[in-house]
Amino acid sequence: MGRGKVQLKRIEDKRNREVTFSKRKDGLMKKAGELAVLCDVELALLVFSPKGELYHFPTEESNSVVTNIY
Repeated sequence: MGRGKVQLKRIEDKRNREVTFSKRKDGLMKKAGELAVLCDVELALLVFSPKGELYHFPTEESNSVVTNIY
């Protein structure tokens, strides 16, 4: 039995929204790392939180590009 579909709409409760952002961000970073390894690609992922904090996943070579931009 699989999981049900998640209805995509804004989460009204601030605490639940922050927890969901954190979990989904971590999952996205993990997938980005897997993609970089499996496909042997240079990858940079930038995520800005609702508070304006920057989270990034660069591979080694793309790290300098990210640093120069931000």
